[in-house]
Amino acid sequence: MGVLSSGLNLTENALKVLEKRYLRRDEEGNVTERPEEMFRRVARTVASADLGYGRSPAEVETLAEEFYRMMTSLSFLPNSPTLMNAGRRLGQLSACFVLPVEDSMESIFEAVKNAAIIHKSGGGTGFSFSRLRPGGDVVGSTKGISSGPISFMTVFDTATEAVKQGGTRRGANMGMLRVDHPDILGFITCKDDNERLNNFNISVALTDGFMEKVESGGEYDLINPRTREVDGRLAARDVFDLIVRHAWQNGEPGIVFIDRINQSNPTPRVGEIESTNPCGEQPLLPYESCNLGSINLARMVSDGGVDWDRLRVTVHRAVHFLDNVIDVNRYPLDRIAEMTRANRKIGLGVMGWADMLIRLGIPYNSERALDLAEEVMSFITSEGRAASAALAEERGVFPNYEKSIYSGSIRVRNATITTIAPTGTLSIIAGCSSGIEPIFAVCFVRTVLEGTKLFEINPYFEAVARERGFFSREMMERISETGSISGIAEIPEDVKEVFVTAHDITPEDHIRMQAAFQRHVDNAVSKTVNFPNHATPDDVKKVYLQAYRLGCKGVTVYRDGSRESQVLSKGTKERVRAGDHAPEERQKIIPRRRPDVVKGTTQAMKTGCGTLYVTVNEDEEGLPFEVFNHIGKAGGCASSQSEAIGRLVSLALRSNIAPEEIITQLKGISCHQHAWSSGGKISSCADAIAKALELYMTKGKGNGNGGKLGDVVMQIGACPECGGTVEHEGGCAVCRNCGHTRCG
Repeated sequence: MGVLSSGLNLTENALKVLEKRYLRRDEEGNVTERPEEMFRRVARTVASADLGYGRSPAEVETLAEEFYRMMTSLSFLPNSPTLMNAGRRLGQLSACFVLPVEDSMESIFEAVKNAAIIHKSGGGTGFSFSRLRPGGDVVGSTKGISSGPISFMTVFDTATEAVKQGGTRRGANMGMLRVDHPDILGFITCKDDNERLNNFNISVALTDGFMEKVESGGEYDLINPRTREVDGRLAARDVFDLIVRHAWQNGEPGIVFIDRINQSNPTPRVGEIESTNPCGEQPLLPYESCNLGSINLARMVSDGGVDWDRLRVTVHRAVHFLDNVIDVNRYPLDRIAEMTRANRKIGLGVMGWADMLIRLGIPYNSERALDLAEEVMSFITSEGRAASAALAEERGVFPNYEKSIYSGSIRVRNATITTIAPTGTLSIIAGCSSGIEPIFAVCFVRTVLEGTKLFEINPYFEAVARERGFFSREMMERISETGSISGIAEIPEDVKEVFVTAHDITPEDHIRMQAAFQRHVDNAVSKTVNFPNHATPDDVKKVYLQAYRLGCKGVTVYRDGSRESQVLSKGTKERVRAGDHAPEERQKIIPRRRPDVVKGTTQAMKTGCGTLYVTVNEDEEGLPFEVFNHIGKAGGCASSQSEAIGRLVSLALRSNIAPEEIITQLKGISCHQHAWSSGGKISSCADAIAKALELYMTKGKGNGNGGKLGDVVMQIGACPECGGTVEHEGGCAVCRNCGHTRCG
């Protein structure tokens, strides 16, 4: 049964993502659910929580219908695990968790085990390694020497790599270390090697005391967490500059202002917040989870203005929905269930912000946009709190209420109400812009089946261009080269002002928008501050200081092209990086000659056309040199096509094309006959060849990535599953073509 029979108003891309990642499948991997049935499954499961609060079955069915209409109208969507798992055997509905890591071997490996259980269930995990004694410190029980927090992060990373989340979500971690930890310099530089810690985002927890020293000059103390004694001093500005330089180089580490986060900790008498979820927007206590959802602001516009009545109704219904999720959720650990139900944190956020501004004719980088951001988010938080108070009257306050900042004032059901999370695949399903980000590109080229290239055009721009008479295919081709319309002379200036992209906007304006939302958000705001490739470390430093002064709780930056060998992701025009030859200077490539004797291995790959035997031969240095393949069904089109692919792959390898680039091009190509094996889905013979080459590489051959090839390809800017456009958002990366994300 195909999902294209859906009667909902979903885009082709939304249907593709739903089919690939969200809809039920049978044991053979065939989709057995339509989108309508998925939304109905989720609505009924979440509404069933009301049965425990005295509602009748008829009332619950009415509520389920309201939830269903809210989701199918694309006004609100919950986080991905809720869509995937509600009403199914797994039943784990939370997106994010934080686990404690105490300074003992038992605690460390208990956290590793618990993280594996969470990743298996579809969640992401955050850790603070700040309690671990530094490297070189004494181990009391054995009188040995501690290896320090960074070495243990590698253990977590390896465990995460080993746990594959059912083919729909991969494990994602946040690793955090306080800036006053003695190992902070090693932590800042721990991801210099792109092959290390690929399952981690890392952030430095900056204290107010440290930031004061950055601004005034001077040294600050490093504190040994085991002894609580001073263990050295560093110049604050030197450490800050090191953070800045590495963020400029490859986007990491991010920074969080940990004291500011704890100043808004709603339950300070329960515990101190030490870490966040993988994308940084959800500070959590140890063993807490949070259930997130986003309102689509693009749907909250009518008659040229914000539809405040519709927004109010959606907020109240969404808060009810998310509170119910806490009750029907099947938590991966009992301690997580206890802590989550004790605080009942929810994170209601938004997506489609850029679309709302476009529909209202307001430039993203304008004072009007900043004012509206505060007005909209203030309204959502105020109405969300009112909705939580109404639930408290009916169901009672959260159990830790007396230990909270609300005690003696407003009685609420939930310790936190609002969060701005990256919406990744949710915004693809909703057909809207992502989170509070500006649009990524006005137009780009998307490759579909059989190599056909289609223009992906912002629908609002296309409507304006056709209405005002300047639409043309030739213009779309020019726009798709960069994604921006800023240099297209025939487009009116008022249109250019409204349709600004992430790279048309200054980093300072990115931060101002983040700060505007943060002023009215309980938790934190996930947003990427985009820099052009030519930006300097000083530019990054200015934005970090601006974020601190404007009240942000953390910052994630991404300088275009900063990841090694990044392919162009927002257009099709080739970028020539420093040190490259200009295109006209490039010389003809002569493939290497084949030696008389080569050695290799053969892998049997099950395909829809039969078993494909893929042989990868290597050169004298042990690197892939050529590929031969033979299909089990002799002759015919399949045999000739697989032979042709093998010849071209061999030519590319002998011409020194990186195997990762070949895998990226072939992986995910689909034909009408799929096959399933213990290794997952094989979409075509081309896909099988790519996966055989990938398997060869990850078994210790070639580049030594140790099984992390997909993550490395993702880091360089191309989707490892389909080769499509990758956008950097809120410390994460998501493919707008197939929905693949490296952040779970």
